Amino acid sequence: MKSAVETLNPTRVRLTVEVPFEELKDSLDAAYKKINQQVTVKGFRKGKIPARVIDQRFGRGAVLEEAVNDALPKFYTEAVNEAELAVLGQPEVDITELKDGETLNFTAEVDIRPALEIPDFSGIEVEVDAVEVSDEDIEKSVEQLRERFASTSPVERAAQDGDVVTIDLQAKVDGEVLEDGVAEGVSYTIGSGELLDGIDEAVKGLEAGGEATFTSELKGGSAAGKESEVTVKVTQVAARELPELDDEFAQLASEFDTLDELKADSRKRLENMKQYDQATQAQERVLEKLLELVEVPVPEKLLEDEINTRKHNLEHHQLGQMGLDLAKYLEIQGKTEEEFDAETNEAAVKGIKTQFVLDELVKRENLNVNQEELTEHLMRRAASSGMSPDQFAQAVVEGGQVPLLVGEVARGKALALVVEAATVKDTNGEVIDLDDEEEAEEAAAEVVAEATDSEVAAEAEEKPEA
Repeated sequence: MKSAVETLNPTRVRLTVEVPFEELKDSLDAAYKKINQQVTVKGFRKGKIPARVIDQRFGRGAVLEEAVNDALPKFYTEAVNEAELAVLGQPEVDITELKDGETLNFTAEVDIRPALEIPDFSGIEVEVDAVEVSDEDIEKSVEQLRERFASTSPVERAAQDGDVVTIDLQAKVDGEVLEDGVAEGVSYTIGSGELLDGIDEAVKGLEAGGEATFTSELKGGSAAGKESEVTVKVTQVAARELPELDDEFAQLASEFDTLDELKADSRKRLENMKQYDQATQAQERVLEKLLELVEVPVPEKLLEDEINTRKHNLEHHQLGQMGLDLAKYLEIQGKTEEEFDAETNEAAVKGIKTQFVLDELVKRENLNVNQEELTEHLMRRAASSGMSPDQFAQAVVEGGQVPLLVGEVARGKALALVVEAATVKDTNGEVIDLDDEEEAEEAAAEVVAEATDSEVAAEAEEKPEA
């Protein structure tokens, strides 16, 4: 077999392959054997039909077609390996010449990973938010905890903001009560915004036994997105009573003996959260700077596939779970379809460039992923998906996505290297040292997963068909 490579552009090549006919012998034998098992010829036992009889009865062309389909993937793969190409996606194969007993010639056009040069990135500088926890932040945190320990007691008066009302609901669309539009004994805190638009105004001022009707757009169920006439009846009004902010509350709501100790712990936790947010912000901004330094051509077909997959994931997974379609989502977001398409295209380009650049760094720095790192990343991804680690791991294995997770971790380690070499300052001008290497790498892996849209497999080497 002889092969040659023609570069069509930085991300696409054409392979020209010439195969001497004698190298098709194994595939021809396999073709005759396969046809033997599929056909019946009077006078011959199944599987024992001579090759010349198959040629006469079914045509030599059918045998050649079967043999070529069998042989093409092998010769294509040999040509790819010989040229040391990092191919992306499925090739477009064209058989240019097939002479029985002489030769098989074909071409294969395929996208490839572009050759990248990563310049010195040690000069990257970024600015991030300073870690500052105010007394107001502490008071807000403690107040949220206080809300969780609030008690309620029924009152005989009109409902007002902050009260907890028990209500019955009935929703009609076009005058008909929906099958899933009736609910009784629903507990609702006025002002929480957790139910339908307009319900706060409807129930405020009502006492137990009071009833009101209002119009609202349904957020879920069989008539999600439709205007509905909703009747709400208040069966109980209860006032919320917050516990006193004192040492007794601290003992009730936490492991601490005093309110001062509880507030000190709140400050520490908020500082840790803001430090993690700061590290994530640093990684995101360093990544943007790194991508600006590298010229990255993007294969057109890969970009098209990435865009289509991102749209599919949004429409059928995220929006589907919320009972929304794309048109309604765009209306809520206040975006036109053109703006949405432009944003999706920009995100897809960034995702592909991120993978290419960080994969090049993984290769250059010879970065590896061990089992402990993969397990830790899997645990975090499971938590963010709302699944148990076992459920998430099973879904990953069954979906063949283990290499995807390994890639996220490896790219996270590459990004962490770049962040370590960069200069990161906060808005106060202080140099930030992100010294927790393990946490920095894991946070970077999450930044990479977000940038690359981890549900999308960026590339897969495919076998061609004639």
